[in-house]
This record gives sequence, structure tokens and C-alpha cells, in this order.
Amino acid sequence: MQEFITAVLAVGVVLGFMILIHEFGHYAAAKLLGVRVEVFSIGFGKRLLGFKRDDTDYRISAIPLGGYVKMSGENPMDERTGDPAEFLSHPRWHRFIIAIAGPAMNIMLAIGLLAGVYMVHYAYPAYLDQPAVIGWVEQDSPAAKLGLKAGDHIVRIENVENPTWEQVEPKVEMNPNQPVNVSVQRGEQTLNLTLIPQAYGVSQMGFAGWDPKRAMEVTELEPGMPAEKAGVKVGDLIVSLDGQPVPALGWMIEYLQQQKDKPIALTVLRNGEPITFTIQSVLADVQTLQTKAYRIGVGSLQLKVGSLSFGAALRRSVDENRKTSLLILELMQKLVQRKMSIRTIEGPIGIGRAAGAAASEKGWTPLLLLTGAISLNLGIFNLLPIPILDGGVIMLLLIETLMRRDISLRIKERVYQAAFVFLVLFAVMVIYNDLAKTLPGLAGRLP
Repeated sequence: MQEFITAVLAVGVVLGFMILIHEFGHYAAAKLLGVRVEVFSIGFGKRLLGFKRDDTDYRISAIPLGGYVKMSGENPMDERTGDPAEFLSHPRWHRFIIAIAGPAMNIMLAIGLLAGVYMVHYAYPAYLDQPAVIGWVEQDSPAAKLGLKAGDHIVRIENVENPTWEQVEPKVEMNPNQPVNVSVQRGEQTLNLTLIPQAYGVSQMGFAGWDPKRAMEVTELEPGMPAEKAGVKVGDLIVSLDGQPVPALGWMIEYLQQQKDKPIALTVLRNGEPITFTIQSVLADVQTLQTKAYRIGVGSLQLKVGSLSFGAALRRSVDENRKTSLLILELMQKLVQRKMSIRTIEGPIGIGRAAGAAASEKGWTPLLLLTGAISLNLGIFNLLPIPILDGGVIMLLLIETLMRRDISLRIKERVYQAAFVFLVLFAVMVIYNDLAKTLPGLAGRLP
């Protein structure tokens, strides 16, 4: 129950803040350009309290999820008086600035939050910036069917030469059941292959079935599990199981499943000295997969941790948000083309789970990173050329600029009605998608 309350509070605060920042962008631009703002509300519904200054009613409303700005004459269906302070009385470039200011605030907030976090705590998995050398291949996986082996070096994937794992992983995840061109170096031989990632898991993202070759440092120990009881410590470097080298996490997981509950010899390096433990796996839950597996209770995700100067943090944040934005746009394109499943989209329930998990973690970093990611998604979504959204307003303004006249109110009314129906259907689909991923009985009904 406590986790549920934490999730609800976290998603309410995060989404509310994101929407409030978005609306403040519209408000500030409108005020700057001389458009009358009638209402600036924190929350929706019935007015609880507030004050009026000049022409604007600043209020707190009953439903504390975001907020809204009401400008004079912003609805094309409202009667226009010709007042120069009305939204539609202003030139199109004014209206363009006001429309784009909301999404721009969300995008700038995402950049600012990420830069701020990087100045204090810049951490990422150590293997991501390493050359894409395969450490292990799962049996019967797409990679195995191509004949890929441990030690193969991915030297090209699609149009990326000499990629790191940070560049390889999105190419695979974003192409479930779609061909991906891959070149692999094996000794003196170069293999040009076509990989077809398998749609995997609840979200149906692409899965190749390989694991990066990386150092197996113990970064986490589960209390009461065999590894902790045997004396393994965080910082130990796993080198072998029963005398066999451990090249990747996937290999270790597979080996434990093969041995089941038989005692195994786990050898680690501690301060450069080898230590061997005899450990017996136990059948335990794997929360991320909602199943059971033979485990010893170690986590191994070595991080590179540091901090960046303001300039370096800002540059890195801009670059990360740019790459994320391109991935979001690619995802949207593939959804329209039906090359990816709707399961990849997270709605309010999925966001709530993520927000609750981030709020439960130690420190503010996880929640700030999630807030930045949601802010970026909100900004980009609102720039889509769908009437009612800011991107739709911008699109109609550009069309009117090219036509050199306003679109008739009758046509605008029909367009807005159709857009409203589309957004309602989209919201219903996203919520159903969330419920289906949460309730196993519905999962099979998703496309």
C-alpha cells in the first residue's frame, strides 16, 4: 500500500510540475507579447483560492494535476471583438511564439535538469562506451541463428561504423522483427549479416540475444542470498565458475540454470588476490521477468561515476536530449508504420510505476532524471502536428501563412473536432495498453 501511495504522489508531483512549466511558457510569452491572459491556474476544476492582478486571475484549483492558461480570444470558435489584446488579433508570428513557448520550456527544463544532475553525479554503465565485442550468445536467439559467437566484434550496424554498445543497443531495440544490417569482425574475417531482432517482453522491444563482453565486478549483493552468506563482497571481480572464465553476465546466468542447485566454485579477485567460494544456487524470484530462476544474489553493473563542469555538463545534456529526441521521433514513425508494437508506449500507470520506483530510490538523482525524461517527451509530443496540440496550432499557422489568409472557422471547427476524437481514442488506447501490461490476462490481446 505504501508503494502505491508513493507512486501516486510521485506521478502527481512530476506530471503536475511538467504541465505547470509547460503552461508557464505559454503565459510568459503571451504576457511579453501583449496578449491578455485571463486565467493562470495551478490545477483544474473549481477555483479554491487566488488573487487577481491586472487582467489575470491567478488561482489554485481543486484538481492538483498540472494547470492551464486561458488567453482572451484564443478559441477560434469564440466571438471576436477586435480587441488588440486578444490572441487572434495578434500577428501569426506572435501566435507562433506563444504556441511554441510551452514545448520549448519542457525541452529546456529537460536539458537543465540533466545538466544539473551531471554537475553533481555523472554516472553511466562502464560498458556502454566500449567497442561492441560480444561476450556471450544465448542459444536459439536471433544472434545464435546467425552463427555469432563470443569474441565477435561488431564493426558496423546499419550506418554506424565502429559502434560502441551505446550505439548498438538502440538499433536493436527499435527494430523488432525488422532486418538490421550488421558487419562482424572475426579474426581476419569480416561477416556481413542481416540480423532480425526478436520482439521480446511486455514492451515488445527488439532483442538480439547477445551480451557485451565486460568485467564482472560485483556491484550489488542481495541480503540473505547464497553469495552474501558465502562471504562475497561488493567490489569483488568474478573471474570463473568451476574453473571456467566468466565473459558476460548472460553466460553466468545460463551456467547457473544448467547447474541448478549443485554446489559451484566461484572464484573472485579481491585486491588482486584470488579467492574461491563454494556456493549453492537457490530458486528465487526474478522481479524484472516475473519468473523464478536459479540465482546466487549478485548484481554486476559497473558504473563510471564522476561529475562534470558546467560547460561539459550542458554539452553532454544537449547531446543526450538530442539523441533521445531522435529516438522518440523514430519510435513514433515506426508505430505509425506498424513496425513496432503499441506496447512500447507507457501511459499514466507505467509512468506512475516508474515515478514510484524512482522516488523510492536513495537520493534525488533517479527522480530528477525521470522528470527530465518525461519533460522531454511532453515537449516533443506537444509539437506533433495534431490540432488542439501546440504543434497543430503551429501547423495551421504555417498553412495560413502560405495561403496568406485565415482558414475558415467552419473548417477549423471540423478539424478540431476530429483531432479531439483522435486524442480521446489515443488516450483510451494508451490506458488500455497500461492495464494490459499490468494484468497478465490482457497482455495477449495487445498488438
